[in-house]
Amino acid sequence: MLLPNFSKVALSYGLLLLLILATPAANAQSPAPKREPFVLGHIDRIKSVQLNEDRVLNIYLPDGYDADPKVKYPVIYLLDGSADEDFIHIVGLVQYLTFPWIDALPKSIVVGIATVDRRRDFTFPTHNAKDLKDYPTTGKSAAFMRFLEKDLQPYVEKTYRTNGQKTLIGQSLGGLFAMEVLLKKPTLFNTYIIASPSLWWDDESLVAQAPTLLKQTSSATPANVFVALGNEGPEMKKATESMVSLLRATPARVGRIEYVPFPEETHATILHRAVYKGFETLYKKQK
Repeated sequence: MLLPNFSKVALSYGLLLLLILATPAANAQSPAPKREPFVLGHIDRIKSVQLNEDRVLNIYLPDGYDADPKVKYPVIYLLDGSADEDFIHIVGLVQYLTFPWIDALPKSIVVGIATVDRRRDFTFPTHNAKDLKDYPTTGKSAAFMRFLEKDLQPYVEKTYRTNGQKTLIGQSLGGLFAMEVLLKKPTLFNTYIIASPSLWWDDESLVAQAPTLLKQTSSATPANVFVALGNEGPEMKKATESMVSLLRATPARVGRIEYVPFPEETHATILHRAVYKGFETLYKKQK
């Protein structure tokens, strides 16, 4: 008597399974949504005469750039500006701070300079034997400075509508390079945002040279400088604060110098907050 009942139950489950398998919703996937590219910027490639190589530029143009051909814009030059480095999140800060209801930063063009060899490009020659051994390609910052002056800035000013206001952003070795530019070629930029600069390079020789370099006369309008430092340890803290003191003592070369420590940030995490604070401090529109 049990067998017939078991057969009926099995038959019922079999019919239910067939019904489920036959239902289109159980088998068919939803149609894929229509996808469109999300465009943040575009890529320019230029031939550098000074470096004898091609360089990639990631370019962000502010909202409304194409609407009025008469409007000109400041330019923010970003070291370590590859797509997988700092370009995306720095552009995010620029785009956010230029919202009409925030209006803390003028609409700006961002030029992200994609990295090729940052140790080569961002460092001057060192006499430290260990650095020479560990980093054999270093010491070519003079050539990279010429690239900025003779290749990059002329290209940007010819290709895009710029108003002469130029900001340089650099962190770590990029911060070392930005500080070197400020001391040796101050007219290249009006504003400098420098985060945790690697002033330890070449046994802090740039700090030692700074008094002499800052005495050199310049007819340029003094630059505005924002320096940030993470929790880097006593060596970098001492070197950075010594450099800030020297800059503060030279108002003819540095019109405004702001120094903000971020003790809760590491060398790896400081840049985003430092740039936000730098924009807020130095580049905010006057109401």
